[in-house]
Amino acid sequence: MSKNRVFFPQEALDRWLLNGEVELAQGLLTIQSERRRYHLVEAARVMAEVSGTPDPYDVMGKVKTIGFLSELGASLLGESMVIADNAYEVVPGWLGSPVGSFAEHRAERSASNSSPPPPSALPSAGSDEQLLASFLVRNR
Repeated sequence: MSKNRVFFPQEALDRWLLNGEVELAQGLLTIQSERRRYHLVEAARVMAEVSGTPDPYDVMGKVKTIGFLSELGASLLGESMVIADNAYEVVPGWLGSPVGSFAEHRAERSASNSSPPPPSALPSAGSDEQLLASFLVRNR
């Protein structure tokens, strides 16, 4: 089974960095409150095909790495992308893959805390998805 991945829009990442909610170093994003880390690869979320033609590249509604899109011959500029005769609206950002399993993350976090934080300080997450959802709800 493949690892879970999450798309971080550039706009949200900029806001979180400005507020000190995340840390970014050497391609690793760390969510400060959870101490969860993600390897990042530049990507774009393809929102819509805007020229009115079919989507022969089957990228609409998907998140694709910039490397993959470049191989298709895509040109990206801001929130726009062109591949041959097709034009798309995109959301620039980053594709994150969790570092280690969720169980490893929880074990590492438990080991690094000499005294456990109060229950209200820890999200009641049983998976990466719940942990990330908790962070996103708190940091809209």
